Amino acid sequence: MRNKSFARGSIIAAVALALAAVAAPAYAQSGSLKGKIVDANGKGVPEAEVSFEYNGPIKISAKVMTDKNGEWVKAALRSDAPGGPTWTISAKKGDLVGYKRGVGVIIGVMTKVEDIVLGAPTAASKAAPKGMSADEVKKANEKQAALEKLFTDANAAIDANNYDEAISKLTTMTTEVPTCAACYVKLGEVYGKKGDVANAEKAFLKAIEIDDKQVDAYSQLSTIYNGQKKFDEAMKMSTKANELMSAAGGSAAAAGGDATSLFNQGIIMWNQGKAAEAAALFEKAAKADPKMADAQYYLGLSLYSSGKMAEAKAPLQEYLKLAPTGTNAAAAKGLLDTIK
Repeated sequence: MRNKSFARGSIIAAVALALAAVAAPAYAQSGSLKGKIVDANGKGVPEAEVSFEYNGPIKISAKVMTDKNGEWVKAALRSDAPGGPTWTISAKKGDLVGYKRGVGVIIGVMTKVEDIVLGAPTAASKAAPKGMSADEVKKANEKQAALEKLFTDANAAIDANNYDEAISKLTTMTTEVPTCAACYVKLGEVYGKKGDVANAEKAFLKAIEIDDKQVDAYSQLSTIYNGQKKFDEAMKMSTKANELMSAAGGSAAAAGGDATSLFNQGIIMWNQGKAAEAAALFEKAAKADPKMADAQYYLGLSLYSSGKMAEAKAPLQEYLKLAPTGTNAAAAKGLLDTIK
C-alpha cells in the first residue's frame, strides 16, 4: 500500500512567479476570492451584485452574483505581491451597498474575504480607490520577485533534505503573506518530512483556519491522527477531505468520492479492527479508481478477514494483475492459495 500515507498528487504553489514588467504587463498571474454578502443582522443576501475593481496600473473589473445563501466566488483575478496592487470589492442590492478595500489575491490560492455588510451608502463609501504610482508598482514587483526566490529556494532545500532551511524560508513567506493557506500546507508537509508532528499539525490547522477548503490539510491531519491512534479525529479529517473532493465534481464524485480519501478512511477502519466497514470503503475506492491496486488488495484482505473468502478472491486477483510485483503481491498469493 502507500505506507498508509495520505500524500496527495501535487503540492500547491502559493507564490511562484513574478509580474512580467512594471510598465504594462501583457499578462497576469491569477488567484481566486470567495466571500459572503450579509445584511445588518448577519443574514446572507441572495442575488446581490458583487463588483471587483483592480487598483493597479491597468484597469480590470469583474462582476458576479451571490447565491441563495449570499455567498459568492470569483476565480481568475489578477494576483500581485503582498503590499502591491489590491482589489476593491463592492456589493449592491437595491439601495443598499457595501465595500471592502485593499483585498489581496494570492497566485493559485482561494482566499476567503471577510463578510461584506450591506447598508445605506455614504459619501466616504462612494469614494473611488486610487491607483498605484509607478514607484509603488516597482516596489510591489520587487517584493513579488523576493517571494518567488523564497519559494524556489525552499523547494531546493526540500529536494536537498535540508528541512530546517526550507522551514525558515516558508515561515518567512507565511509572515509576508499571513493569509496564504497553501503556504501553511507546504510548511506542514516539510515539518512532516522532518518528523516534527506537533508543528506539522499546527501548520495544517492554521491552513484550515485561513481556508476551510484546503483538502491537503485535512488529508495530512488524517495521517497524523491515524498514526496517533486518534481514529475518530482521523476519520473526521478524511471524511472532510472526501466531501471537498466530491463537491468538486468529476468522475470521483460520480463514483461516490475521491479514491484516495476513501482508501484512507478504509485504512482507519482497518486499524480499528473494523474489517466489514473497511471493506465497504475499499470497495468504493476501487470503484472510484479501478487502477488503485492497494484498494483491491485491502478490499480482498478485509473481506477475507470478515469470513467472506470467496468474495475476496476477485479483488486479490485484480491486485496481482495491477501490481504483480507489488509490496503485497506475496501476501495476496498466500491468501489466494488458502481460498478453495
